[in-house]
Amino acid sequence: MQIIVDSVDLYIPSTNVLIMMEQPTKEKRESDKVDIGEKIEQFEKLKWKFALENSNIGIWDWNNANNAGRVFYSKESKRILGYKDPDDANFNNDSEDWNSRVHPEDKEKYYRDNHNHLNGITPLYENVHRILCNDGSYKWISDKGKIIERDSNGVPIRVIGTHTDITLHVENEEKIRKTLDLITSQNIKLKNFAHIVTHNLKEHSGNFESLLQFYDESESDCDRKELVNYLKVLSVSLSKTISNLNQIVSVESKKEISVEKIYLVDYIENATRILDVFIKDSNTTIINNIDKNLFIYYNPAYAESIVQNLLSNAIKYKHPDRNPIINLSTSIVNDNIILKVKDNGLGIDLNKYGNEVFGLYRTFHNNHNSEGVGLYLVKSQVESFGGKIKVESTVNVGTTFIITIPNKKVQLD
Repeated sequence: MQIIVDSVDLYIPSTNVLIMMEQPTKEKRESDKVDIGEKIEQFEKLKWKFALENSNIGIWDWNNANNAGRVFYSKESKRILGYKDPDDANFNNDSEDWNSRVHPEDKEKYYRDNHNHLNGITPLYENVHRILCNDGSYKWISDKGKIIERDSNGVPIRVIGTHTDITLHVENEEKIRKTLDLITSQNIKLKNFAHIVTHNLKEHSGNFESLLQFYDESESDCDRKELVNYLKVLSVSLSKTISNLNQIVSVESKKEISVEKIYLVDYIENATRILDVFIKDSNTTIINNIDKNLFIYYNPAYAESIVQNLLSNAIKYKHPDRNPIINLSTSIVNDNIILKVKDNGLGIDLNKYGNEVFGLYRTFHNNHNSEGVGLYLVKSQVESFGGKIKVESTVNVGTTFIITIPNKKVQLD
């Protein structure tokens, strides 16, 4: 017979040949199976261990057998909190080591979600909370778990769960939310601006067309002269509308605003000089209780506009049965300066108009010279510097505007 081995001829005489090969025993086969099974099991463990260590997911195991109440925290859970040494004495296997670090604002829901699962209300324990890390910062954690063992009475004695660091995800969601809020806010302002342009300018345009038509149809010089006077009045009104629109656009679109150290009392005194004729004509009394040494970092034009608008409004909407009294005061609360402008005028029905006080072209009284632009500008200018403005008012008693100004030099975007 001929056997080919690696293309080399091997000749064996053609006689009866018995080739003996050693066969493995049954015990050996079984031993090999166990050895292979152990290797596969070890490989699987290493695979999952590698996956956990590189996924930023920690494991916790609550074991209440014999009322021990101990919790095993994996080194991944401890690493999330900034503990590089898994045996660090500052973080052990006590449930309070984790519970005490949960952010105070998140604790109520944290305990409630855990309680609901242990009492069978929810099939899984799921909670998102902030946790205090070793360096004093907070991270967002997705915490999940499930009961895997109960005692003979059905009481949970073992729960296994995971900790996942979702800080980056939460921060990205917050950035997206703020962006959407900004876009929504800008869209609202754009709609308001579009409404002004389409409504007010269209109205002016229609009035011009009507007056010019009347002028063409007029047969007497007297009528034509009167119509020209109407056109002049309309022209002044149009110029004022365009000026107001320019102010609004300036506030909304101007990114770089000059900032100076200014003393509030100087701007109050300057505004009273500008409004001197109106103050005397209306018998207005201005009580200025602002500290002469109090200063803020602000844009001078904005500061002048805010003060002048609030003072002129207090005079414009005076009560018909009494002389106007305007009280100006300031206080410092934490890192903010609080400016209050209080009057004894007509007041505003906040139950009816509370959400419209600072809206564009919103007026609440029948004054012929009311335009509804001043308070919108004040609000925009205050918020441009990170401040806030709110209003308190009672009809026929008076109105108080409260402006919160950050007591620091702000860096504008």
